[in-house]
Amino acid sequence: MSMRFTGKARRGMVALAAVAGLALGSAACGGGGGDDKKPESSASASTASGSQPDPQEGQSEEPLAELKGPSGLNLQITEAVRDSGGFVTVSGAFKNDSGTVVTIPSALSGNETEIINNGRSLGGATLVDSKSKKRYYVLRDTEGRPLTTTGFSTLKAGESIDVFLQFPSPPADTTDVSFQLPLFPSAVIKVSG
Repeated sequence: MSMRFTGKARRGMVALAAVAGLALGSAACGGGGGDDKKPESSASASTASGSQPDPQEGQSEEPLAELKGPSGLNLQITEAVRDSGGFVTVSGAFKNDSGTVVTIPSALSGNETEIINNGRSLGGATLVDSKSKKRYYVLRDTEGRPLTTTGFSTLKAGESIDVFLQFPSPPADTTDVSFQLPLFPSAVIKVSG
């Protein structure tokens, strides 16, 4: 099911890019002469057709959860997808909603030496399946690096970065899990797929 959604999303993005390209091309070509009405109507037509995919795109980006942490840090979780390989990938955006530069707290990496040695990350996150009474930690590669976004130490005011985290998959009949990240409140998210 997620492969179909991904295919549809890609086709939608290609269509959106084509519409944007046509809009730019018609705006560039219609810049001369006294025919000011035609470029405006063309631009409004392309804007109208360009705005049709936005609600659909906005729906897919509707956060599953929004967690407010220290110093104006905000984590929006937009998707949690189970794949056939036995993983759950949690995706979203990590933002600095404050008016100043924020240093990412080292606590977000967790307290395991192997993860800490690989730099700042979201390696301290866990998924909790209360139904099965199990906690799932961020996966690691063969060299001990966490399978999550790494390498960020500060965020400028208003800056946002896309993030991902991979966990072992809970049983197929488990759809609701609690996402936990140190220094942030926990939130129940739905796992799809």
